[in-house]
Parts: sequence; structure tokens; C-alpha cells
Amino acid sequence: MDTPRLTLYFDGACPFCAASMAQLRSWNRHGALAFMDIRGDGFDPAPLGVTMAALDRELHGMTADGRLLVGVDCIEAAYTLAGQGWRVLLLRVKPLHPVLAALYRIFALHRYRISGWLGYTVESPCTDGVCKWERP
Repeated sequence: MDTPRLTLYFDGACPFCAASMAQLRSWNRHGALAFMDIRGDGFDPAPLGVTMAALDRELHGMTADGRLLVGVDCIEAAYTLAGQGWRVLLLRVKPLHPVLAALYRIFALHRYRISGWLGYTVESPCTDGVCKWERP
């Protein structure tokens, strides 16, 4: 597949987020997903039509046809495109959607603290006093 069907805009400084994107990358055998770290040098949210604050609140994804997916809708699409839709089946249950979306927003707000509680860490991109974030 030449063109990704969904580009994910994630917080690479968040240990849980980085680990989740690494897992999605490993499942992304057909190239349906692309990954963009919003903390990367030179990242500009303007072409997406959203603010950095919005991107910082919830996971965002842009489909190949230009639709913006946010929060649990983005998660459900990403896992489905990676061939792991069964892992997010509850997100497809309409009566649960508002509850799960609200719980996700609470999680996203506290993701750094929760990452620490769960034991997630991000390796430093710095070596010998030089720091570099690799672009996905």
C-alpha cells in the first residue's frame, strides 16, 4: 500500500502513547497507518485545522480522504486498519461509546501520571549531549 489510510498524530513524549504507537507500528504490515509525533521538531498543526492544545488533549488521526478522527473514533479506526479490530470491539457498541469516550478523555488528561504508574518509560533521544527525535 503506497498511501496510508490513516495518519496518527500522537504525543511521542508520553511513554504510554509512544509504546502504543510502537505496538501499532508492529501490526501495521500493510502500511495502512502513518505516524506523526506532535512533539517532533518543526511539527505544525495548522494544516490539520486544529490547535496544538487540541492535539495534546486527545489522539487525532487524518484519513486519506481528509476526515479528522478524534479520541476513541481514531483509536477504533487505527486498530481496525492494523488488523486488530477485535481488540477494540467495545468501542463499536453504540450505547457504550459516550462513556468510553469520556473515560478516554480522562485517561488522556492524566496520561503522563498513568504511564508512570504502569511502568512505561520513553528512552531519551539524547546521546553525548545531542538530542534528536526520529520522525516516524
